[in-house]
Amino acid sequence: MSEPQPVKVLFFAHLKELSGVEKDLMAISGPIQVVDLKRLLGERFPLISGRLANVLVAINQQYAADDDLIQPGDEVALFPPVSGGGPPTIFRITSEELDLNQLLDQITLPTTGAACIFTGMVRGETRRGEAHQTIALEYEAYLPMAEAKMAQVAAEIRSRWPAVEGIAIVQRIGHLKPRTPTVMIACTAAHRDTGVFEAARYGIDRLKEIVPIWKKEIMPNGEEWIEGSYHPQKGE
Repeated sequence: MSEPQPVKVLFFAHLKELSGVEKDLMAISGPIQVVDLKRLLGERFPLISGRLANVLVAINQQYAADDDLIQPGDEVALFPPVSGGGPPTIFRITSEELDLNQLLDQITLPTTGAACIFTGMVRGETRRGEAHQTIALEYEAYLPMAEAKMAQVAAEIRSRWPAVEGIAIVQRIGHLKPRTPTVMIACTAAHRDTGVFEAARYGIDRLKEIVPIWKKEIMPNGEEWIEGSYHPQKGE
């Protein structure tokens, strides 16, 4: 049997977000069918396993069927069906600065007449409860589970408020100083009385319940990881 050689696998759109990587190398000893590569990728990246039946596959930039053969050294791309329709949905974990105007523009349609945006920020002074100062917050997230749960929150919003058009759920991670936006939940709709306010509120509350993101508060006299009190149920 020949020595295993790598196949370069590229992920796009939600497959990239759920797998947590843009590309991966899979070693194979000989030709394998597309369907077998999907099975191997599903085992390697469990969060995409349920999506693989509907993905499109290209071998060396040519569309391929499940029974087509992949040769060692090939480049294989996986991506969802290309579509110009459907409501815009953004869910992302990023270390980059949040551009609130750009994100809003991405979820605004010609029919949009209302947008509700919640933006959390690093608070330099806390006056509720035990008053104290904060030098910075340090956020980290469990990828790709965090983005998968963000997608779940977006789906829950759409099931409760069908009139919502666009949804953006974006969390920034890393070392963030006071007055820095940390998270954005935005919902757009045709009119303000369609539940768009409630949808955005639900989004941030739900994010804090089930999306695995943590923050460490850095204060003048020390630092502390902040723990929540909500314990998600199995399957939630």
